[in-house]
Amino acid sequence: MTDFVLTAELRNDKGKGASRRLRGTGKVPAIMYGGHQEPTSISLIHNELAHQVENEAFFSHILTIKLDGKDENAIVKDMQRHPSKPVILHIDLQRVSATEIIRVHVPLHFINEATSPGVKGGGLVAHSLIEVEVQCLPKNLPEFIEVDLGNLDLNQIIHLSDIKLPAGVELVELAHGESHDQAVASIHLPRAAKEAAEEGGEGGEAAPAAGE
Repeated sequence: MTDFVLTAELRNDKGKGASRRLRGTGKVPAIMYGGHQEPTSISLIHNELAHQVENEAFFSHILTIKLDGKDENAIVKDMQRHPSKPVILHIDLQRVSATEIIRVHVPLHFINEATSPGVKGGGLVAHSLIEVEVQCLPKNLPEFIEVDLGNLDLNQIIHLSDIKLPAGVELVELAHGESHDQAVASIHLPRAAKEAAEEGGEGGEAAPAAGE
């Protein structure tokens, strides 16, 4: 597990103008809320933040926020980027308590695609989801969840209910009932190969033998 640590400062100036001036000094306006405390307006060092968000695990990990000589734990709830520049405009953080369940989006890592019967049979893997929302205590939060495609054959589908979850982790979507058991991945023949197979399967009457 990677440790993500961010240095924060309290900020008193608010509003668009204040945020714009703050960004001009190489910092990112942010807000940290939750944990039965009032929301706190803070700023983060842009280069430090930009370096850490390059790691996929940053968004599914408990972060350490160093603020006023104290460490607070938080998770990312939202982040705004500039539409055309490599600039982070704002980030929302939610405080984390060791005894309270949190909801976090966690990436899916697909394994054994190349060795699955469906791929060996000429099929292509389609990923319907690349992340899932989980709920768990902070100590049980996984960095990612593996989806094993090793036994998936042609025209088969893996659903949310088929995913093997770590202990203490639940999928939020499945809590809404069976109708929310979404497809995660499937394997199908490419269209051209499927059409060729269908044409070959249709066949036709055998050609008459010589002399008939």
